[in-house]
Amino acid sequence: MHKPVLTIFYQFNPWNATIGGIQTLINTFIKYAPSEFTVRLVGTSNDPSVALGKWQEAEFAGRELSFLPLLKLENDNVRGLIPTTLKYTTALLRQHLASDFMHFYRLEPTIATLNWSGEKTLFIQNDIKAQITSADDKNAILWRRFPEAYFALERLLIGQFTQIFSCNSDSLELYRKRYPKVGDRVAFLKNTFDEEIFYPLPMEERDRQRRNLAKKLGLAEETRFVLFAGRLHPQKDPLLLVQAIASLNDPNIHLLIAGDGELANQVRAEIGQLGLSERVTMLGALQQRELADLHRVCNVLVLTSIFEGLPFVVLEALACGTPVVTTRTGETPKLLSADSGVVCEERTPTCIADALRKVVLHPEQYPVTSCMRNAQPYAARTVINEVYSQMWQRWEQRVLSYS
Repeated sequence: MHKPVLTIFYQFNPWNATIGGIQTLINTFIKYAPSEFTVRLVGTSNDPSVALGKWQEAEFAGRELSFLPLLKLENDNVRGLIPTTLKYTTALLRQHLASDFMHFYRLEPTIATLNWSGEKTLFIQNDIKAQITSADDKNAILWRRFPEAYFALERLLIGQFTQIFSCNSDSLELYRKRYPKVGDRVAFLKNTFDEEIFYPLPMEERDRQRRNLAKKLGLAEETRFVLFAGRLHPQKDPLLLVQAIASLNDPNIHLLIAGDGELANQVRAEIGQLGLSERVTMLGALQQRELADLHRVCNVLVLTSIFEGLPFVVLEALACGTPVVTTRTGETPKLLSADSGVVCEERTPTCIADALRKVVLHPEQYPVTSCMRNAQPYAARTVINEVYSQMWQRWEQRVLSYS
């Protein structure tokens, strides 16, 4: 009996310091794949010496992985003039990569897979309706200019999926109402944190490492840290965050920005214009373990997003015992308790600054144990193993039915 084959389709290179919840989820599916499965990834490469369109055997997170780069992509944290999804879809049209299980994280590439046999799963990481129809930033996603075209494409492609997983309850309900014929295939799937990487430190060690970080950055020992971790993209609205730090106006509170993206230069310009060069440090894109080290010493994680699903970074912060300040978007407000973070009712610099001040100056109100308690049901090993277990059962049933 051959092993069941899972092929994952997404436009990234897992060995790069790539930013985004989708990338984190895929990495977790690779890392925690049972040995009974063969796992393949169809992605991109930034290595000129790598041959495109040819399978390579590699290792990722201690797991054997077959990797097929479809196109060259220098930096998947920054959008180009031609959307990467369009280039990836075009390259996929020349392939036939049907397998027992296929995982997709964008709708567009499945144009190429309509006639492929095998079990297909679509993962939805955002509130789709908010993402497509929001008027807050016309540059955030190309489909916002043509929402009816997107939904027409969705109607054409949605029937091919055996499963549709959403980490956002609003998107889940949207799909069930919009496509009642596939309503029973739509289910909620928790996003996760990797408990082997994200965990808290004892309080004395946490404070010692915070002081060490302050010293490394040339800051006063009593400095407290606010962390933003994510893509510098209109969806995340990092400019609003910088304006909130200006409104906070506390020299002992320092913002760390861990991420990269198309707004990086605008963020730097905003920092300079507001005179915040001594109170904000841009760290660029970090690997997961580097980010975990920051979570363990920062006083609060902040999100200023326009729309979201359930950000992985929220679960990772909570798992490290760090409270969260967020705008009211996505699943995060439903996840947080009064002793693990603050939800800002207004997307304004003043409101966000007030929430940050409250959390940073009163850490006793947001204990490590409360943060960890909220994260615990989302531990990756438990969630991912359950998905694989169900896949295995379905595959066994199919094999028995054919024998």
